Amino acid sequence: MTQQGVRWTADQVLALAPDPASRRAGSRLGAAGPWSGTGSSGEGTVWGLCEGSGSTPYRTVVDIADASGPAYHCSCPSREFPCKHALGLLLLWSGGDGAVPRGEAPEWAEQWMAGRRTRTEEKRTSGSSGSAGPEAARRRAERRAERVTAGAVELEQRLADLLRGGLAAAEQSGDGLWEETAARMVDAQAPGLAARVRELGALAGTGPGRPVRLLEECALLHLLGRGWLRRERLPEGLAATVRSRIGLPAPADGPAVRDHWLVLAQYDTADSRLTTRRVWLYGTGSGRTALLLSYGAAGRAPELALPVGLALDAELSAYPGAGQPRAALGERFAPPAPTDVRPPGTTTARAAARYGEALRDDPWLDSVPVTLDRVIPAPDGDGWQLADADEDAALPLTPAARSRPGLWRLVALSGGAPVRVFGECGHQGFTPLAVWPEGPGAAVPLC
Repeated sequence: MTQQGVRWTADQVLALAPDPASRRAGSRLGAAGPWSGTGSSGEGTVWGLCEGSGSTPYRTVVDIADASGPAYHCSCPSREFPCKHALGLLLLWSGGDGAVPRGEAPEWAEQWMAGRRTRTEEKRTSGSSGSAGPEAARRRAERRAERVTAGAVELEQRLADLLRGGLAAAEQSGDGLWEETAARMVDAQAPGLAARVRELGALAGTGPGRPVRLLEECALLHLLGRGWLRRERLPEGLAATVRSRIGLPAPADGPAVRDHWLVLAQYDTADSRLTTRRVWLYGTGSGRTALLLSYGAAGRAPELALPVGLALDAELSAYPGAGQPRAALGERFAPPAPTDVRPPGTTTARAAARYGEALRDDPWLDSVPVTLDRVIPAPDGDGWQLADADEDAALPLTPAARSRPGLWRLVALSGGAPVRVFGECGHQGFTPLAVWPEGPGAAVPLC
């Protein structure tokens, strides 16, 4: 089956939007009115001309069958990725009402596709320059380890001084203390330590329970620093987790696992430096849940984008670390396609226990991926919870989940009836990311 035989839903298209504003703007362009010269090919290309504010319409083309997810090109000046025109074109195509007929691609669309094919082939065939051999790489790794060790020792001293002077003094000093410490960790080439220090700075002025949270996070940061300094004494799996949390790069060296991977969820988080995209997958044959990470410079969405609710026939390789779900996407053998498979669900009590068990392998873990079966969203005082339909137990929703519009979509789809929900379960509660109502149907994204 070619990609053009698979009609995505509007929810799957809009899940690709980099932000809510793009989602709204793309929805307004999902009708035939502003479009002309639209078409699609059996190879997975969709194109069209969209009227804009200028005299020349914007040329928009999407490669849906690209090996790393949909690829987009538009002549508009937007820095968003995909832009509202690409989203609108995909929405028009997903309607399946003849607004995007099959045909021959125009020259401008074919030129872009030919350029993509050329670049992909060059990347595939190009090898390493060979200028840096294994010995040079080993020396670089040793020098970096020395810098990280010096940074960890300095961090230990700063934490000791902080606790000796009291947390109240740290709060009164403002963000300067944390930013300066984070900068020192960047100098030590330990970005993981720097990120956790910045999180301490964000905690210092929030909420009535901030002293307790601050102390907890200081303890976890101290544990990570000590783990690095004594990494030779740790089991290999835990040592790999420490290296990953410190921020040292490592290749995805696990054996390639080929499966039909169901795309469970996709969402972005951003700071002033980086946009991080998280894509959760479930292996319909292996039963494994895996996480793909993709990055974009500040203000730009990462390139990797996969349609929620479809499955792709592909290989994944795991990154090192005890209990780490992160994997690298390898060769893809077919475009994403529909599937009736859903991940098996569990109870809220078992989900909480699963998170506790995962902390043994990774004490710095914020959450674990979990699918809850037969749960009902219900108000709980000022918040919300997911209550088991068959047991007297529930999980509270995280503050982040309560502030997202996806909560109301979840409530509406449930209508008081049990649903199956995929999300992340951690110390702050449960964050729902996708839902399956009772009966057949694909996952509905909640983020």
